[in-house]
Amino acid sequence: MVRNRSLSPAARNLLAILLEAGENWSHGYALGRAAGIKSGTLYPLLIRLEGQGHLEAQWQPPSEPGRPARHAYRLSADGRALARELLRGVAPALAGKPA
Repeated sequence: MVRNRSLSPAARNLLAILLEAGENWSHGYALGRAAGIKSGTLYPLLIRLEGQGHLEAQWQPPSEPGRPARHAYRLSADGRALARELLRGVAPALAGKPA
């Protein structure tokens, strides 16, 4: 898998969180909180990873009446391979695990 530039620590952390989620869909707000990434960084990162084919995204209907639909994300097959590759030599703290 060839990339033009390396991923930031925030991107690596986000990939680790999504890898741990497996096939489950994750909402942006929950991802931002879990990764400690502010929305101004998170959403451009999610859009970029989706555009590169590493994420799948979908709109999910409201969980209850009066609530807005939410965008949810999960790793694509290529994204899972990238996340595993990147996280092989990464320190546990960066991968979202206690040191």
